Amino acid sequence: MASGSKDLAAPNLGFDFSYDKLAHLLVFGLLATAVLRIPGIFNGGWQGVCITIALTSLFAAFDEYRQSFTPGRYVELDDWIADSLGAIIATIVYYKWHYYRRTLEWICFRPKSSIAENA
Repeated sequence: MASGSKDLAAPNLGFDFSYDKLAHLLVFGLLATAVLRIPGIFNGGWQGVCITIALTSLFAAFDEYRQSFTPGRYVELDDWIADSLGAIIATIVYYKWHYYRRTLEWICFRPKSSIAENA
């Protein structure tokens, strides 16, 4: 079976896609979303979005650099690109798509007293 082989016929896109890169994209997207949720940054509009992307990308670069001191770990430019792309996608989606933002801000556990006060 071809699925059991590590040498599958696939187009060469110039990079090696793996679940590792997907994990980088998702984790740093989550980190960027957490940063953008800070009211002072979010209220800054597009400037806040750019600051969030820059901070997250800088943190990702330092994280890759830190890995160079760990035996058996290597600095990979592809990881940093996946981290930065995750930050870009997540911040733009969070900032522009109000339904997604409202879903993330939904509080599922409210004290009953606050529900009664709002009714």
